[in-house]
Amino acid sequence: MNVINKKYKIIQKIGEGSFGCIYKCQNIRTDEYLAIKVEPIVNDTKLLKNESTIYQYLQNTEGIPTIKWFGKDLKNYYMVIDLLGESLETIKKKYTVFSLKVVLQIGIKVINLLRLIHEKGLIHRDIKPENFLLGFGNKKKNIYMIDFGFCKSYIRDGNHILERKTSNLIGSPTYASINAHNFIELTRRDDLESLGYMLIYFYLGTLSWQDISELSINETTNVNCTNDPNDINNKIKYLKERILETNIPLVFIEYMKYVKQLEFSEKPNYELIISILSKNNYI
Repeated sequence: MNVINKKYKIIQKIGEGSFGCIYKCQNIRTDEYLAIKVEPIVNDTKLLKNESTIYQYLQNTEGIPTIKWFGKDLKNYYMVIDLLGESLETIKKKYTVFSLKVVLQIGIKVINLLRLIHEKGLIHRDIKPENFLLGFGNKKKNIYMIDFGFCKSYIRDGNHILERKTSNLIGSPTYASINAHNFIELTRRDDLESLGYMLIYFYLGTLSWQDISELSINETTNVNCTNDPNDINNKIKYLKERILETNIPLVFIEYMKYVKQLEFSEKPNYELIISILSKNNYI
């Protein structure tokens, strides 16, 4: 797997997930450096195919990488996109915690990204620090959203989808919403709740349920991989339900209270959320 599609030369691995790997590559015709995501066909998840469709739909959307090519051979699916900088998770590990000002600035940027994809009828469904990357050069302060494998439309035949039960937890157990733990179909409110946990994590440096979710549950949506998944799922949910009772800044309490009261099909008030995060006494 040295050169893909007679065009993209593999340089080095830069990431890995449960459904495949990401490599830095170079277009040998233009010398441009890019990222190529590889998913084995044998996995039969077709997440990469879904993700490529989403990227094509979101083409030219601010904060979304540009897809260059999607294809397959006898072994793998491939997707080539813009090469970006470090993830917020990588940066957080370097500094342990972020200041409240930095956390809220990140929050506002991510809210604007979520508003853009929500306005296009999509929900991400896997909000976590690994899925937000910085740009390069004069765009190094920009935040980009990636990994749309679990992304789906919340609009069907011109109407909002109906509330229903799901068969498993969608997304990362560490940042999943309470609705996800209750196996309820996800909507816009759930992306926002997951963002809330992510921001609290940046500020505190850790979450009280993180050891449970990272050590006991497969981080890619499958709560059925443990001996007693329901017990573990309920432990995480219990701690999340009490997050507002813990010692966190008032801004997070105000944010989470608003997000948690949203109805299934209700459109979030993004301007209100941004005003919560940008109050003078916070930033």
